[in-house]
Amino acid sequence: MKDVYQIKNRIVNEFAKIQTLDQVQTLRVKYLGKNGEITELLKMLKDISHEEKKVYGKAVNQLKMQVEKLLSEKTEEFGEANIQKNLNASQFDITLPAPGNELGSLHPITLVQREVEEILSGMGFMIADGPEVETDYFNFQALNMPPTHPARDMQDTYYLENGQVLRTQTSACQGRIMINHKPPLKIIAHGRCFRNEALDAGHENIFFQLEGMMIDKDISISNLIYVMKLLLTEVFQKEVKIRLRPGYFPFVEPAFELDLNCLICGGTGCPTCKHSGWIEILPCGMIHPNVLKLGGIDTEEYTGFAFGMGLTRLAMMKYGIKDIRLMNSGDLRVLKQIGV
Repeated sequence: MKDVYQIKNRIVNEFAKIQTLDQVQTLRVKYLGKNGEITELLKMLKDISHEEKKVYGKAVNQLKMQVEKLLSEKTEEFGEANIQKNLNASQFDITLPAPGNELGSLHPITLVQREVEEILSGMGFMIADGPEVETDYFNFQALNMPPTHPARDMQDTYYLENGQVLRTQTSACQGRIMINHKPPLKIIAHGRCFRNEALDAGHENIFFQLEGMMIDKDISISNLIYVMKLLLTEVFQKEVKIRLRPGYFPFVEPAFELDLNCLICGGTGCPTCKHSGWIEILPCGMIHPNVLKLGGIDTEEYTGFAFGMGLTRLAMMKYGIKDIRLMNSGDLRVLKQIGV
């Protein structure tokens, strides 16, 4: 059997002379490759006695671990040296714009979000924000949905181990806003929401919403309809056909589903609108008195309306995107087709 200690001394000397990353790879193959010297020593262990194997096998395994450590250290050392060398030699200016016309662009949802914010800001709405990882209280309880309320089942929530949830709607911002601001209020908040949805052309488990809330004296459904009609007309730059139908949401009463005549098919029916000719854009309604009370607002003096606009679906309608799943796909061809 070969003298392991002699091999060890030779390896140490060879590694001390390494100057390049290629030399590291050469020694890796020489000692640990398929036919490497240490690999051959390990193969020979099967032919020696049990007693010899205890001592000799231990020595060979220790040698192997030492070589692996040396290889790792030298790879890191010369790898970093090569990177630094290339950086020093590079004349590339990272502040220069991309060559040709391949410049980046904003995502359709971002474009729609900014447009909606600009329109509503012009009406006097302030912009707020809230966390994506929300407490059960603000996501449900502050919205008139106590722990045993059956309406929670409709949202099929992603719960975390600490009891918090990935927010199911931007309405979770309402409680936070009312605690920190008092009427009169005109506030919007946007962001991602998460639900365990069955995916299809019109539904995703990650989507973007924009919450709107107006609280003041003598606020009525007429104010809600006026703001929604004006907003959608401005977004699409033309008169749009909408409809209100009764809905159920524990945090608004009366509650409505605001539908938009499908702009993908012109109302004739397609997979995006489930062949109905209409697509749900936002739930809305008058803020439930219980929600106002939980926010510390006097329901004898103030009323308000709220809406949760689906920015993802709004972008689909505006840019003619037929499948909601394309919005989160990361496919740059989608942006190029939109031409934004």
